[in-house]
Order: sequence, then C-alpha cells, then structure tokens
Amino acid sequence: MASFASQTFLIIFTLFSPFFITINGEFSIQSIVTSTKRMEKMTHLHFYFHDTISGKHPTAMQIIKPHNRSAGGLFGITFMADDPLTEKPKSSSKLDGRAQGIYALASQHDVGLLMVMNFAFFEGTYNGSALSILGRNEIFHDVREMPVVGGTGIFRFARGYALAKTVWSNQKGDAIVEYNVSVVHY
Repeated sequence: MASFASQTFLIIFTLFSPFFITINGEFSIQSIVTSTKRMEKMTHLHFYFHDTISGKHPTAMQIIKPHNRSAGGLFGITFMADDPLTEKPKSSSKLDGRAQGIYALASQHDVGLLMVMNFAFFEGTYNGSALSILGRNEIFHDVREMPVVGGTGIFRFARGYALAKTVWSNQKGDAIVEYNVSVVHY
C-alpha cells in the first residue's frame, strides 16, 4: 500500500501529464489535452420546410389529441413530423434534408408552437450532419426566431438561431416555411 505522500504526488502528476499511466495493471489515468487549433465558423443556411398534415401522403401527423378542448381550444394538440427540407419553395425542388421531431400547440392564449426539431441534412458538405432547434414558434407572426441549441457532424457544438417565415399555407394546416439559419460551430 502506497503512502499518502506518494498517492498525492501520483494524483498531481497525472493531472498535469499528457500520458497514460498504469500502476500494477490496476487502473490507468489519462489527462485530457485540449486543442486550440480548431476555429469557430459561422454558417448561414437557407432552405424550405414542407409540412403536410393532409392528403394521401402526410409528412406530419397528430399524435396527441387533448381530452378537454375547453382548456384553450387547440392547446395540447401534438404532431410528429418528418418533413422535407428543399432548396426552393416547390416541393419538387432538390431535397436537402428532413425536419424530424415534434411540435405542439403550447399556448392557451394564442397559437404558439413548441418546436423540438432536428434538421438532418444529407446533401453536399452537410451530409450526415444535423441541427437541433428547440423553441417557441408563433406561427401567425411574419418572422419567427427560434434558437439552435446543438448539432452533430459538421455542426458539433452548434449554437445560433433560425428565422422562419411562412411562404404558403392552406386551411387544412399544410404549410411551406422559409428558413434562414445562422449557426456558429467548430
């Protein structure tokens, strides 16, 4: 059994050493060296979100229907989405990715959605990367701002914001939304 002084020295040494240390094969300690070589980048993305809840091939469907409609009309209605993200507003334009997640009517006083979405990209430089959006979407405002709270792939450690603007909608609830996203990542 090692003395207290030698144990203290070992702990202090391993905290400041960039090496693996093994003692009698019982355990190993690794100190983490951070790299300052990676620089933050700012990326701007522009695409169209196609949310279709009607017709033969919906891309979003209602998964929760509240029991008590008197609590605020539409309050509590929840949808699961797997919506196309396209380069242009036409649904036939180039498909860049998918918006996958949940949105719910979270306000009893107006039409404010809680958006929990991953924008998963599968084209070009961003193939295999995703951005995560979590925030309030007041759909009747001309432009809505929602935070980007994270990402994967190229967008690791992402933070930023998404501006959403509805460019088309119908009485059934279908919509095409223009997104301008600014994100800082490594």
